[in-house]
Amino acid sequence: MYKRLLNIDLPEKQSAFLWGARKTGKSTFLKMKFPDNVYVDLLLSDNYMKYLNAPQRLREELNAVDTKILNSPIIIDEVQKIPQLLDEIHWLIENKGLNFILSGSSARKLKRGKANLLGGRAWRFTMLPLTSKEIGEFNLLDVLNKGLIPSHYLSSNYKKSLKAYIHDYLKEEVFDEGLTRNIPAFSRFFDSIGYSLGELTNYANIARECGVNEKTVKEYYQILIDTLLGTLVEPFKKRQERQVIQKAGKFYLFDVGVAGAISKRNIIEEKGELFGKAFEHFIFMEINAFKLYNDFDFEINFWRTKSGEEVDFILNSGEIAIEVKGSSNIGNQHLKGLIKFKELHNTKKTILVCNEKTPRITRDIEILPVRIFLEKLWNREIV
Repeated sequence: MYKRLLNIDLPEKQSAFLWGARKTGKSTFLKMKFPDNVYVDLLLSDNYMKYLNAPQRLREELNAVDTKILNSPIIIDEVQKIPQLLDEIHWLIENKGLNFILSGSSARKLKRGKANLLGGRAWRFTMLPLTSKEIGEFNLLDVLNKGLIPSHYLSSNYKKSLKAYIHDYLKEEVFDEGLTRNIPAFSRFFDSIGYSLGELTNYANIARECGVNEKTVKEYYQILIDTLLGTLVEPFKKRQERQVIQKAGKFYLFDVGVAGAISKRNIIEEKGELFGKAFEHFIFMEINAFKLYNDFDFEINFWRTKSGEEVDFILNSGEIAIEVKGSSNIGNQHLKGLIKFKELHNTKKTILVCNEKTPRITRDIEILPVRIFLEKLWNREIV
């Protein structure tokens, strides 16, 4: 069992939402951190039917609970399954002074149904897959192939687990929740994005492959973002540069293993194009987790010119530029994007993350082996 980096430390009477994709460990985390609290699991069919038919039962049942127990947060797991409960929760917060932790895999259904999201009364937290900081020493190929959803990373048959997860996630999170009506088109879309992750998103090409229009494809991407299945990284736009592509974003799924399973990727050695793409994806996951778990508000962008010069990740409005290369032998050709970006934006830190064994500095660029970069990242020596 891994100790998670997420820290939910609430002031008295403060409520919170905890969002995260399925199986990232939300329920396990809450049960371990709040073992003696009132816990309502809406995945249980009896609980689901009881509160679905009579949401007021929650209020009535809590009226019968010892007030000492109610001084601690009340946990409602999978709250998006019964949006009507949020009105009762709102009333209990306002009139009884209770506080709640409401967990779920997506707020999209709640937003679409105009559910009561408590009007800013609840803080927002996000649970992500495991991080290098949480797992400690790791095998890089294991991470890239299995991904970092806890049960997959620890599984002896991760391929079957990933396959089942993708099928069930599509069924439960998208189709059963009614987030899209065109099931065949969305299935084709989901299959097709595996080959474009981390690349400039070409909505027109994907639309042709799926047999829908570009607007629908953009809506599908938004579904993935709202259900916490992915993140769209926007291009860096500090200055208007004629040579910079500033329209298309780059999309990363929330887990590198899920991305690999969708594209049927199997990486057998630490080199090559497939390894490089997965390696970049993993570094994005780490930077994104570091940002969220430390409650930082910097943007993660990328930079690319029409002539092909690029930097994978731009942080802190251009103060930090990070390029990721899977190579174990970095040469001048790998540095071109960082050098050009530094010339244009006077960047404070330029870093190349790679698979070399020892760190070095050339042309004011830090060349860092992946494990040293991750150690520096989580020690707050990068940002």
